[in-house]
Amino acid sequence: MDICNIAERREMNIVIVGHVDHGKSTVIGRLLADTHSLPQGKLEQIKELCRRTSKPFEYAFLLDALKDERAQGITIDTARCFFKTEKRKYIIIDAPGHIEFLKNMISGASRAQAALLVIDANEGIKENSRRHGYMLSMLGIKQVSVLVNKLDLIPEEDRESVYNSIVGEYGEFLEKIGMKPSSYIPVSAVEGWNIVENSESVPWYKGATVLETLDSFNELPVADGLPVRMWVQDVYKFTNDKDDRRIIAGTLSSGTVNVGDEIMFLPSGKKTTVKSIEAFNEPVKKQVTSGYATGFCMTEQIYVKRGELMTKIGEDAPVTGSRVKASVFWLGKDPLVTGKSYKIKMGCAQVGCKIEKILGVLDAATLDNTVKEQVNRHEVAQCIIHFDRPLAFDVTGAVEDTVRFVIVDDYEISGGGIVTDCVGDGEAERKILKRNIKWVKSEVTREQREKFYSQKAQLVVISGNLSDEKKNVARKVEKMLLESGKTAYYLGIANLLYGVNSDIKSERSMESEQERGEHIRRLGELANIMLDAGNILIVTASELNEEELDTLRHTVSNDNIITVWYGNRDAATADFDYCFDGDAAEKIFDLIEK
Repeated sequence: MDICNIAERREMNIVIVGHVDHGKSTVIGRLLADTHSLPQGKLEQIKELCRRTSKPFEYAFLLDALKDERAQGITIDTARCFFKTEKRKYIIIDAPGHIEFLKNMISGASRAQAALLVIDANEGIKENSRRHGYMLSMLGIKQVSVLVNKLDLIPEEDRESVYNSIVGEYGEFLEKIGMKPSSYIPVSAVEGWNIVENSESVPWYKGATVLETLDSFNELPVADGLPVRMWVQDVYKFTNDKDDRRIIAGTLSSGTVNVGDEIMFLPSGKKTTVKSIEAFNEPVKKQVTSGYATGFCMTEQIYVKRGELMTKIGEDAPVTGSRVKASVFWLGKDPLVTGKSYKIKMGCAQVGCKIEKILGVLDAATLDNTVKEQVNRHEVAQCIIHFDRPLAFDVTGAVEDTVRFVIVDDYEISGGGIVTDCVGDGEAERKILKRNIKWVKSEVTREQREKFYSQKAQLVVISGNLSDEKKNVARKVEKMLLESGKTAYYLGIANLLYGVNSDIKSERSMESEQERGEHIRRLGELANIMLDAGNILIVTASELNEEELDTLRHTVSNDNIITVWYGNRDAATADFDYCFDGDAAEKIFDLIEK
């Protein structure tokens, strides 16, 4: 292949890590120089700059372009550079080595498919050498080559024994964390030994060069061939000129979506079909693939919101739940503790969370695992995290957007990690998912029923403090609707408690979090049937919280839901659409789409 013809070559992200001053940037500088990937005159420019400033030339200067980095001799931020071989194009990510910059190292490594880990033969294995190895393991990077660098500083007669000693010691460490490197390579980045060509200075080494090793790494599966995953970034509604489109927008993380595909949104379990693919100022598309930012119009107007995960029915589905086991790396100034409220961000989803239990804290340098009450800065821990509401995610897989997360403490990103397992049975989410997949549609659609009844099927939820007043308001609204020729029905939650829900009702049923959650779920299921039949349903339930409102919205397939708090606005237990007091029946009646 002509090396200038790069159109057919794929790209691979490679991260290079290691303890500070072990020579990462020098390795990259050598790769750039020896593969002739530098801009014309760049090498000479840096050499001239070193001559004028009376500094010895270093290949690291080709990469460390920031002035303060040259002055301090360390890499502060994650730098990216590019070079190519006859096989593929490479994006090399140079991650910081100082412990203070581990946050940047994780950010860089999270985008990589393979890694080079550099150890100084003269200094030996350092704390960050072990720490970085563990980070690569935690981030799921399996293709790792360990470069034993600066062998030119070791007397010739001792080079092989020093190299073998480091390979043995570090190999034993990596074996404990389940990592088996692809190779160990003795190198001198300064002298160019075994970087692009084999060197006679280490004649006992018969393996591949660094460049050959990079070309031997396998590319990860193409994201287009993976199951569909797309975080809902926003939902856009149009009203002008009778434009009733509702566009669900986001960037496709993986998979391929075609017009006509059956789609499901999780954790709500809402199911629909792609009606059209929307794009601004572009030709009409019938198909989009991973990496494409787009929007979809659906055949049914369903309620979904930012943070839901779009999947395709028939493909491997993600997991849905509110409790997970996760590997967490903590970088916050304050320790990570149980019981404290944090925010967790995964893709476009953001929910409150608490650390339910710290299973063990691992010293990434020694692999000692201890049970502690908190996770201090730069420590790795296995934790059980409890989300405030269910999320959809993957436990394993190649789609990093649905496995990796960050934790926010007091408006700062203070930690990150990967989901390793789902805790609990996720029964409620599975019920909605199974119901939507198994739902047998009538020959008569909800839209046809709405046309027959001359109304929109809607759910009106009225909540408030414990009293009979909201029930009286609901009954008035029902009567007003019937008198106006609409088909409406009032249902108080007490009607369910002593009927459909009598099998689970206890003495203090609505005070038990678990029982109350099941009552609300069943209320939502009954409401879903009533709305599918084309009715307007008015329900009352006391002191509904945000999670319970979400349960109703997610359980009901129709998105025509009005939530009302009846009473003092300051006493509202959630973010309701409207808040009314006094004689509110007429105000609520006016809200309902006729």
